[in-house]
Amino acid sequence: MILCGNPRAQYVAHKAEIDAAVLSVMEKGWYVLGDEVRAFESEFAAYIGVAHGVGVGSGTEALHLAFAASGIGSGDEVITVAHTAVATVAAIELSGATPVLVDIEPDYYTLDPSKLEAAISPRTKAVVPVHLYGQAADLSPVVEIARRRGLRVIEDCAQSHGALYQGRRVGSWGDIACFSFYPTKNLGALGDGGMLVTDDPQLAERARLLREYGWAERNVSSVAGWNSRLDELQAAVLRVKLRHLDRDNGNRQELALFYNQALSEYQLRQPTVRPEATHVYHLYVARCSDRDGLRDSLRSRRIGALIHYPVPVHLQPAYRGRLRGSDQLPETERAAREVLSLPIYPELTRAEADQVVMAVRDYLKSERAA
Repeated sequence: MILCGNPRAQYVAHKAEIDAAVLSVMEKGWYVLGDEVRAFESEFAAYIGVAHGVGVGSGTEALHLAFAASGIGSGDEVITVAHTAVATVAAIELSGATPVLVDIEPDYYTLDPSKLEAAISPRTKAVVPVHLYGQAADLSPVVEIARRRGLRVIEDCAQSHGALYQGRRVGSWGDIACFSFYPTKNLGALGDGGMLVTDDPQLAERARLLREYGWAERNVSSVAGWNSRLDELQAAVLRVKLRHLDRDNGNRQELALFYNQALSEYQLRQPTVRPEATHVYHLYVARCSDRDGLRDSLRSRRIGALIHYPVPVHLQPAYRGRLRGSDQLPETERAAREVLSLPIYPELTRAEADQVVMAVRDYLKSERAA
């Protein structure tokens, strides 16, 4: 079986370093919010190009903390997209705020800046551009509108570790940025983990308080917080993988280029790379008018193509009919009917990629002949 993503393969690729890092933590005997977390916070923030990193329990919790640290809550509105993992919208509601949805750009699958201004109301406090599939949203106009209208920009970078926009890392453009280290991510842990990064020392300090019961000193809550901590084992693993991230992203880019060239003559819409941006291909997402037929054909040949995402947030049972903007998302709904993620990860071999290409070609040829 050729998997769409393969976290175990990345562990095997860096096994000696990861095993040594884990053993070191085990022997030290300090397992939560210790030296490894502090070192990783500093190293990852420097990699992104900001001053502060705050390690937390997951990417969803990073978003939740970002809203709370920004003072966003009940009665406030936050603008984002429905073509995303449901965590983006769930975190807004966890904070007590109300999600407001805008449509995506069809070529890039990210928030359409031309739709943003019309969605702003007197209750709007922030906008969350989601950098999807490994590519940046169009940050420059989003940031300009937000600054002019007095809104926070909170970047959702869960799928874009290492991606660039106009020469700067995603995560360095907004007031706060939030990363997930779920095992399938470009920078993935061996369990859950997340981080909030920012250049604002006050936002960083408030996030540190909130992630552990509001403790400025142990067992004394100066504000009401909760428990969302990154553990030492995950931080140690992530420090190892961070050293290899750019090379691994380069492998993803080489595989994407191979797919692009090998499938260029077929009725398959390939990923479009935004001008002045780099794509790190967390996912290789193509579009096909007969998406479900292609997916089923690939599965029959033991190729694990997946759909990210088959049901937009606003059409899911928990959210249907109650999110503002839900009736103005034609590009979102069109993408959900057509997108398909082909296998891509740094350790995918050329022989395996050849099998994927052959299977896609065979199906598209048969459809063309029918």
